[in-house]
Amino acid sequence: MDTLLSTHNRLPLPLRGLAERQMSLPPSLRLETRRKRGRNLDTRVSARASSGALLELVPEVKKENLDLDLPLYDPSSTKRVVMDLAVVGSGPAGLAVAQQVSKAGLSVCAIDPSPKLIWPNNYGVWVDEFEAMDLLDCLDATWPGAVVCIDDRNKKLLDRPYGRVNRKQLKSKMMQKCVSHGVRFHQAKVVKVIHEESKSVLICNDGVTVEAAVVLDATGFSRSLVQYDKPYNPGYQVAYGILAEVEEHPFDLDKMLFMDWRDSHLASGSELKRRNERIPTFLYAMPFSSTRIFLEETSLVARPGLAMEDIQERMVARLRHLGIKVKSIEEDERCVIPMGGPLPLLPQRVLGIGGTAGMVHPSTGYMVARTLATAPIVANSIVQYLGSARSLTGNELSEAVWKDLWPIERRRQREFFCFGMDILLKLDLQGTRRFFDAFFDLEPYYWHGFLSSRLFLPELVIFGLALFSHASNTSRLEIMAKGTVPLVGMISNLLRDRS
Repeated sequence: MDTLLSTHNRLPLPLRGLAERQMSLPPSLRLETRRKRGRNLDTRVSARASSGALLELVPEVKKENLDLDLPLYDPSSTKRVVMDLAVVGSGPAGLAVAQQVSKAGLSVCAIDPSPKLIWPNNYGVWVDEFEAMDLLDCLDATWPGAVVCIDDRNKKLLDRPYGRVNRKQLKSKMMQKCVSHGVRFHQAKVVKVIHEESKSVLICNDGVTVEAAVVLDATGFSRSLVQYDKPYNPGYQVAYGILAEVEEHPFDLDKMLFMDWRDSHLASGSELKRRNERIPTFLYAMPFSSTRIFLEETSLVARPGLAMEDIQERMVARLRHLGIKVKSIEEDERCVIPMGGPLPLLPQRVLGIGGTAGMVHPSTGYMVARTLATAPIVANSIVQYLGSARSLTGNELSEAVWKDLWPIERRRQREFFCFGMDILLKLDLQGTRRFFDAFFDLEPYYWHGFLSSRLFLPELVIFGLALFSHASNTSRLEIMAKGTVPLVGMISNLLRDRS
């Protein structure tokens, strides 16, 4: 669950990262592309009827573009220049690499169907993560701490500031740096890439071709250019959220609600309560004022993912129980985040970053801050091998960059995170509560490091032992029973992947 709170088109959430809407997902998880006004989801269940009423308040999608003149790639030039780098996609990951590679003096072309479109996603991040990247000026709201409600009696106070990203400010800042460093933009979609020995030819849907020494796929979960050689069977984090004006809400304005696992809003013995006991959802909330708030109902991870209508139904029941009356909705968010699954084929000619490179945190969905922190690694690697010395080209260059992006330490870390996801997939509501009760009782160094991908395998082993020692006896038995097979799988994968 990353830190991405998307609006109409996205995928990231409370603990989440980057996501887009309408990627290549199983049909059961594909999101509707139009609003269905006045629809009653199920006349047999009043909560579903209320869900339809809630959707009546969702405004039409309004796309906003940056007011910025972009230097354009000129396909009609008589001198067909081979660009050093072609970045496909203009999300945070792609722009971060583009601005840093161009700053080093290399030529960069960014290709995107809507390069000036302000990202529809809302991103939530831990403040210390953005502070480390000198991006505090791109936060438009912060909270001194966060809270986790395990159940009606158990509440955890997290002494770690949290913030919401000003997506317009962040994109504007990144685009202006790209422009000042000479990045060229082309408004189109790449439909095919043909690789030659020392360059690649990108063919766009407008018939234009762009030649580049290096190609970076930053298109997110669409995985349009990066190839996978193993079956893709991730878990899915699914969420529905609204940025709304309400009459009032019961939350502390000094704390963001990171997780609320309470189920007192569900009628005892109801089918909805039984479904929630099997595959639980939690509420995530950012209170901006006493009447303006972001609310999101989230399924942490499930395989297959929960239906969006199910999550909307649970949210309506929760809001009714909390006495939250929605007056209007500024934005709504439907997000589906693939988590875990295999890494892409390593190495391969096309480079990747973000969702397309398997960088979503498999246990939480986090990605945005991690991706932005990884961008300098990719950029510096490209500059090193493609700089004045031109020491590597073609397949050799791509192989070297992939190794820098996914060194064995990171691959081992990801294996541990996938192990964590496999356990979470098997936990019902009570097991999930017990897990997070122990998780947030750990020393902050460990739960901070786990959520922010700062711990590597030796420390992750200590983290796992500490979590086990803090867990209740019931939770320990459950972890041993449900975690043995995933543990054996993780160890097997670690032994197999030694290079």
